[in-house]
Amino acid sequence: MSTVRVIEKIDAREIRRKLGLNQQQFWSALGVTQSGGSRYESGRNMPKPVRELLRLVHVEQIDIKTIKREDWEIVEYLKSQEPELFKSLKKSARSHAKKAA
Repeated sequence: MSTVRVIEKIDAREIRRKLGLNQQQFWSALGVTQSGGSRYESGRNMPKPVRELLRLVHVEQIDIKTIKREDWEIVEYLKSQEPELFKSLKKSARSHAKKAA
């Protein structure tokens, strides 16, 4: 059985332009220098951790400064040890978010 590896293409420059940010503003929110971000925008391969941070911060609009290690530990615990509870909480959170929007 072969595995297919899917590489998600993210157009950082397009996302940045849609948000109306300059490179310094956009990339510093991810902890990436402006020159590093410029290289990614010019076609250099973006590492998966940077790509995921970009998605969380600029696409999902999550303020990563508010996430604490214990929050992540709780999520990981629920996913592995209490999957049904995790699914139920996730469903409730999404429903609540839709009502608030």
